[in-house]
Amino acid sequence: MRYPHSILDKTHFSTLSSKGSLTVPQEIRKHLGLKPGDRVEFVVEEGRTVIRPAPTGVNPFEKFIGIAGPFPGGEEGIKAWIDDMRSDKDYE
Repeated sequence: MRYPHSILDKTHFSTLSSKGSLTVPQEIRKHLGLKPGDRVEFVVEEGRTVIRPAPTGVNPFEKFIGIAGPFPGGEEGIKAWIDDMRSDKDYE
């Protein structure tokens, strides 16, 4: 990921409060697109701690759920189809 020179050329600091809170510097919040109430995640990658916007928990496929309608035969039809696929010798 490429960062604007203003981010690369400057070190940002924050002080950990007694309750464990950190203030994310304004320039970093702007760069990450963070707004009040947004969640962030801290991930250790290759010995470095990375802060990034947390996943929203929204299923990116949500809009496609149900688009094809119900499976023929319902749950039993699904089980029969899976059993048929598992027994098909062409897939081994």
